[in-house]
Amino acid sequence: MALKFGIKGQKREDAANANGRAPVKKQSAGELRLHKDISELNLPKTTAISFPNGKDDLMNFEISIRPDEGYYQGGTFIFTFQVSPSYPHEPPKVKCKTKVYHPNIDLEGNVCLNILREDWKPVLNINTVIYGLNLLFTQPNDEDPLNHDAAAVLRENPKLFESNVRRAMAGGYVGQIYFPRCI
Repeated sequence: MALKFGIKGQKREDAANANGRAPVKKQSAGELRLHKDISELNLPKTTAISFPNGKDDLMNFEISIRPDEGYYQGGTFIFTFQVSPSYPHEPPKVKCKTKVYHPNIDLEGNVCLNILREDWKPVLNINTVIYGLNLLFTQPNDEDPLNHDAAAVLRENPKLFESNVRRAMAGGYVGQIYFPRCI
């Protein structure tokens, strides 16, 4: 019986191709859910979304965040999102393309955000992740750091931390590490 359905499906596809229509690509459950998430996005005014590979590749996109308050005010930070076909059962993979002096983002762009790891649940969505990323810039967390040096400075000397953030965003060195301009 399964063979019969397979042959019927192939005949239907062949007929569609004969009519000059391209074969219809079947979307994964992850693609369908992501399409729904993106169509329902409610982005904060500090955030924009772009699709560098075109709108046909929804599984890979970029978010730019331009905080309007806090230590990172005026900077522009770009994040790449790679969404697997098993989304929402797996969280998206998020990396920061902008080199940033931040306790929760390391120098390779890895992001420490609990909802991208152990606290991910399929009921969460892209909007939730974007709001979480925005929160990292208004409320950096020194208790769960990826950049331990930045976290220690934030915890022990917030004025020096602010100075280091400003220097890094303007395009300069913090210690031995150079940060490209992002303001």
